[in-house]
Amino acid sequence: MYEENCYLIMDEGTKELAIIDPGGQPNLIEKEISKLDGKPKFILLTHGHMDHVGAVIELMNKLNIPFYISENEEQYMKNDEFVFGSLPKASKYLKEGDTVSLGNNIIKVIETAGHTAGGICFLVNDELFTGDTLFQGSIGRSDFPGGNGAQLIKNIKEKLLPLGDSVKVYPGHGPASTIGYEKRNNPFL
Repeated sequence: MYEENCYLIMDEGTKELAIIDPGGQPNLIEKEISKLDGKPKFILLTHGHMDHVGAVIELMNKLNIPFYISENEEQYMKNDEFVFGSLPKASKYLKEGDTVSLGNNIIKVIETAGHTAGGICFLVNDELFTGDTLFQGSIGRSDFPGGNGAQLIKNIKEKLLPLGDSVKVYPGHGPASTIGYEKRNNPFL
């Protein structure tokens, strides 16, 4: 109902699979994992808004996998269940510079607070999963609790744009893009 993008990323050699931002429809996500013959390893959350975390509990219980989020984000989730989803304590907290292994791939954590206080993006090779930080032609809202528009723009300009024009951007809503396209066309940047 929120038209939120959930991503499945998988190492083709080992079949290890990560789920990024499962906002809903856990049964559909499970079917797609089965089609890929994937071995779910963990759930990664860019932030804790309800439209990005709605299927976390069901998937972690059914698949027996942990979920990871920013500790700062988890604190905000405890204080506002209207905008944020409700989750148990995370299995692991992620912060700037952390890496997570997925088969032979390394997932790099980039803190991009602004849409929320604990927002993070995930970089895998030349593919960037931005949640609600950066969209094609837009940026995330900053009027919810923990949001900060100036901080969001600063983080995008200082941390994401330098990654290189060819880096693909996979946002939490809407179509994919590239860093180069956003540099040239995004009116917020």
